[in-house]
Amino acid sequence: MKTRRLSVPAAKKQIISYVFELVLTVDARNHGNSPHSPALTYDAMAGDLKHLLAQLHIEKCVLIGHSMGGKTAMTTALTQPGLVERLVVVDISPAQSTARTNFRFYIQALQKVKISSDIPRSTARRMAEDQLRSLVKERSVRQFLLTNLVELNGHYAWRVNLEAISEHLDNIMSFPHFDTVYEGPTLFLGGASSAYISSEDYPEIQRLFPNADIQYIPDASHWIHADKPLDFISSISSFLQS
Repeated sequence: MKTRRLSVPAAKKQIISYVFELVLTVDARNHGNSPHSPALTYDAMAGDLKHLLAQLHIEKCVLIGHSMGGKTAMTTALTQPGLVERLVVVDISPAQSTARTNFRFYIQALQKVKISSDIPRSTARRMAEDQLRSLVKERSVRQFLLTNLVELNGHYAWRVNLEAISEHLDNIMSFPHFDTVYEGPTLFLGGASSAYISSEDYPEIQRLFPNADIQYIPDASHWIHADKPLDFISSISSFLQS
């Protein structure tokens, strides 16, 4: 599991500086610069997070997680509540999300992309986008997917472990059952144009997170931080200072 300091534009950084002394972004296993692993469960990813915090000698933290990262953050809070001072879950709920997402389709689209070797990165990216365009209509989603394109010894590949993600997709789309609760302050922040946090999820949210507040950002999709970055940071900052 890799970490790095969060790099954000000056305006966002100014807002964040009112709340945080240190902000770390974490690459989950099989994502980003973190190692690949055949195991991809929320218990395993929460274990990675616990190990990272121990390595950094961080006894308590605020966890902010989006989508799969939100489920990892929830799992960590429910299994290791003493580690989590506050919890922010971005556009995901502790519910089955298979019917609400095109994620499986995105994985299949990436697996179909073929790119020539020994060509400039700009050409490879354009070639990949041309192939994705007919399968992934939203430009913002294509751009996000293309951030995973990397060059390895003249060959192009996807940085994410597509094989492991595809194999464990049903687990990723679901959420483990818990009889424990996390009683710390919790914010569920959804995009008003997204279906990932619906009113049907409220009872389970309240069961597991009795001190949860549920908010929505207008005109934001599942990718809230990209659609409405200042509203996103403002909502989180207000919650953390409340």
